[in-house]
Amino acid sequence: MKLVVQRVKNAKVDINNETNGKIDKGFLVLLGVTNGDTKKEANYLVKKLCNLRIFEDENEKMNLSIKDVNGEILIVSQFTLYGDCSKGNRPSFVNAAKPDVAEPLYEYFCEECRNNGIKVETGIFGADMQVSLLNDGPVTIILES
Repeated sequence: MKLVVQRVKNAKVDINNETNGKIDKGFLVLLGVTNGDTKKEANYLVKKLCNLRIFEDENEKMNLSIKDVNGEILIVSQFTLYGDCSKGNRPSFVNAAKPDVAEPLYEYFCEECRNNGIKVETGIFGADMQVSLLNDGPVTIILES
């Protein structure tokens, strides 16, 4: 499982010209699931994400978590995180888990973040989505299980 975490001032995801998920200060998370991922990997990354200290404290040091700043999370499924371009110029997605495996893990991940007391908004798994964000910093972190 792979997460691209962007610290944002705000973010939203639109589907068919309608906003499906919208947050203020927090994280935009692009989530990819690979073959062999289970709830074990999801649990590890939920814990990492919910405790990731990349918000600034009063001394301008990255020392505060999403919980500390009452932030929100927008989680968007992103199978292309497992695109392999090592052979040729067209990505291969054989390392991305099939939807019947990836979607339940995506939903589980979102629910576990909510269970940590964080407001979570989402896109729709497999939909054509337009994501807008105002990156804060910019700060972008990649987490992998």
